[in-house]
Amino acid sequence: MSDRAYIPKIYGRRQDKPLKPRQARLMETLLPRLAMPDPAAGPIDLAALFPQAEAFEFEAGFGGGEHLAWHAARRPRTGFVGAEPFVNGVAKLLARIADEGLENVRIHHGDARPLMEALPDASLSRIYVLHPDPWPKRRHFKRRMISPWFFAEAARLLKGGGELRVASDIPDYVRWTLMHARGAPAFEWAAERARDWTERPDDWPQTRYEAKAVREGRAPAYLIFRRRRWALSRM
Repeated sequence: MSDRAYIPKIYGRRQDKPLKPRQARLMETLLPRLAMPDPAAGPIDLAALFPQAEAFEFEAGFGGGEHLAWHAARRPRTGFVGAEPFVNGVAKLLARIADEGLENVRIHHGDARPLMEALPDASLSRIYVLHPDPWPKRRHFKRRMISPWFFAEAARLLKGGGELRVASDIPDYVRWTLMHARGAPAFEWAAERARDWTERPDDWPQTRYEAKAVREGRAPAYLIFRRRRWALSRM
């Protein structure tokens, strides 16, 4: 079990451009219906939120929501939970949910970390962290999402054989992630050859952040870590 006393403060901007009228309307009307329970209120029962779901997945920092919506549209029997502090990103995902009629998505408008701590043990099949803020200055490394705390929580939350997927186009952040993964015995890196982490899998849709990185000449890395089954009894 991880040390639950550590909840890092969230940093960075919470809003960019003013919301468009429809986005503002969805924030007022649709978000309250799809919002996750307050993590401060205690443990969260995912089965009660998704009574028809056969599995649950979580995206920490979903950006504009295109990745989360893509998966939700293709797997209606899976319940998807996304956390995002940036109001413009939440509004974009709400628009996708409304336009595509998605009924298997719930949203936490805020920091992913307190929400993770409120989710049940061994409840998730996948966790996604795609192109997180790299916080490139050394004095800001403590703000990075990937950390020993994060790997410990991911190990608690994932079922045996479940996946943690991390993407970044920043070489230092890729090295940082692999360094912390080596210190997380509950996980094994699934890559067997270079193309396993240099080529995006078919079931991994491109995000707008990735498209921008490619346009600007940065090559993304696609890291998949698998939750070891034997480690479940040792946590």
